[in-house]
Amino acid sequence: MKPQTALSKVPRAQLDATMQAAFDRSLAMHQDATFVEVMGHAPHVYHWYQNDFYKKLFYGSALPVTLLELVRLRLANVHGCAFCNRNDTAAALRAGIGQNQIDALADYENGPFSNREKAALALADTMALTQPKGQLDAALHARLKPHFTDGELVELGVIMAVLCGMAKMIFAFDLVEKEDSCPFIPGCH
Repeated sequence: MKPQTALSKVPRAQLDATMQAAFDRSLAMHQDATFVEVMGHAPHVYHWYQNDFYKKLFYGSALPVTLLELVRLRLANVHGCAFCNRNDTAAALRAGIGQNQIDALADYENGPFSNREKAALALADTMALTQPKGQLDAALHARLKPHFTDGELVELGVIMAVLCGMAKMIFAFDLVEKEDSCPFIPGCH
């Protein structure tokens, strides 16, 4: 379902060079640039998201990028964001994740993943927007503890929180295309 945002869109010509390049990439990949056009109203927020969150925290993390790409793609799959699924699948492949793992994300517990990856994916399921009562309980913490320090869990949790928070914002503001299965399409059950 293509986005139908109530917000006005900033024309490409009025965006800075970085956002114009993002506009062009978005149009090429998604045939839509609503997210970039609306973010053009707050370029400092867009640049924070791209530079501080993605470049410094997500891609600058001490955690393996493959692990982060797996949890990001899992969240996009669960949330039903067509825009995110296309972007995140391409990023996962670039990071070296095999198509067999991408195809197995829906049933990761039985898929070709390490115990560390399965534990992180279980945490992603707990953090997903579809789990409003999700909690890092003792059982999940015990599953994660052999693979992550508490500091790494905090970092992973913050990364997933930003991803989920941005998903909520882009769904609420209707800035991206959603899958037909997206649980956040108004009136869809």
